[in-house]
Amino acid sequence: MANFVLVHGAWHGAWCWRDVVAQLASQGHRVHAVNLTGVGERVHLMSSLITLETHIADVSNTIEANELQDVVLAVHSYAGMLGTAIADRMASRLKHLVYVDAVVPQPGESWSSMQPSATREQRLAAASASSNFSFPPADPALYGLAGEQYEWVKRRQVPHPGHTYTAPLQFDPVRVASVPRTFVDCVRPRMATIDAIRHRVRDPGFWAGTWQGARIVELQTGHDPMVSAPADLVRVLLEAAA
Repeated sequence: MANFVLVHGAWHGAWCWRDVVAQLASQGHRVHAVNLTGVGERVHLMSSLITLETHIADVSNTIEANELQDVVLAVHSYAGMLGTAIADRMASRLKHLVYVDAVVPQPGESWSSMQPSATREQRLAAASASSNFSFPPADPALYGLAGEQYEWVKRRQVPHPGHTYTAPLQFDPVRVASVPRTFVDCVRPRMATIDAIRHRVRDPGFWAGTWQGARIVELQTGHDPMVSAPADLVRVLLEAAA
C-alpha cells in the first residue's frame, strides 16, 4: 500500500483527480487529493490574503495531519511550485515527486516569471480589476479537452488567487533533487505555458546539474491527464511508488 498526495493546478480543485483517486483506491492505496484554499470546494474562502505560502501549507498540513511517510506527491501545473517547496522543506517524508505537466522553478522564480510577458500582464491586469485579486480560468480547450470532459472542467473551474502568481520561491535545489523525481510531459496538445519547462527539464545543466537523474515520461494527451487519460497517469504514479 502506497501513500499518494495529489495536488491540482490553477483554477481546478480536488475534483479533477476523481478518476485517478478511484483507480488508486480500488487497488488498496491511501489517496489524499488536496483542495487548495480559495478554489474548488473551498472557493468560498477566496481572498486577496491568499498567498503561495497558504497553498504550501495546504499541502504540508495534509501530510502532517494524516501522519504520512513515503509519500508519492503528484503536483499538476501551477502546483509544481508547491511540490518543489514541499520537497525542499519535507524531503524526508517523500518517496517520489511527480511533476504532472507542471512548473519546475529555478530558486527565486515565481510562477509568473516563467511565462510570456503578454500572459503575465493579462493575468495581473485581470487580478487587479477583480474584487479579490484573482484571475479567470483558461479555456479547457487549451488542455485538449472536448465533449463531456470539456464541459465538466469548464463548469467547475473558478478564478485563481493572484498573489500566488507573483510570489518568488526560494529553495535548495540539492535538497529537492535528493527526492526521486518524474516529469510527466503531456504532448498532445502541448500547453504553451509549459514549453519553457519542457526545455529546462531536458537540460543537463538545470539546477546546476542536480536535476539530472529525473525521469521524463511523455503522455499522448493534453494538459489535464487526470481527466483525459487517468489510466495512463495512474500507471506513472504506480511506477513512482514501486
